[in-house]
Amino acid sequence: MTSADPSASPTGEKSRLVLDPTERFSEILFGLIMVLTFTGSLSAAESGRNEVRTMLIGALGCNLAWGIIDAIFYLMNVLGYRGHGAVALRRLHHTTDPSEARAIIAEALPPVLAAALEPEDFARLRARLATIPDPASRVPIHRDDLRGALAVFLLVFLSTFPVVIPFLVMSDAMLALRVSNGIAILLLFGGGYALARYSGFHPWKTGLTMVAIGVALVAITIALGG
Repeated sequence: MTSADPSASPTGEKSRLVLDPTERFSEILFGLIMVLTFTGSLSAAESGRNEVRTMLIGALGCNLAWGIIDAIFYLMNVLGYRGHGAVALRRLHHTTDPSEARAIIAEALPPVLAAALEPEDFARLRARLATIPDPASRVPIHRDDLRGALAVFLLVFLSTFPVVIPFLVMSDAMLALRVSNGIAILLLFGGGYALARYSGFHPWKTGLTMVAIGVALVAITIALGG
């Protein structure tokens, strides 16, 4: 599930990203694992078109449902994050204790940034934030939030399609399964490679690690009856 806040802060400013690259890869990995639990449980040597059709309906239907659920959780996280920011701003406006003000500001900042600030930096931030009016008591949902929820839904749902396409266009179930697994491996590796470039890790090692993790998670899910 996504936990990013892609939306407005209490000041009304909006960030540029719906999900950061780490969360985008998490959503893609989630979608791939969901569909691979269906394709991985298919016995291609014994399955006919009816079994393949049932598998496709199950895989796409499951990811459709989880895409909707993930979009709803996205909106809940947006509202929770925005509401917490509004509460923090109101606390900052009403406190007279400099130490408490610093703690409130530090909590809202990434730890690396908060640790780098001096007391005078916190004082300047507090003075700037003091000019912002108290946010409304009712946390709003913006149009960008709904677009973000739609993007999350599409990311989860559409990540299944490359894996199921072979079953739609190939009559040989065994060949379709092999091609599908190859596509899944490529997607897992590509996602890990892109994540590594963003995070400063070794791209090839991270890509191969993500393939191994994905395969292991699918195996565990199938073994537990998922």
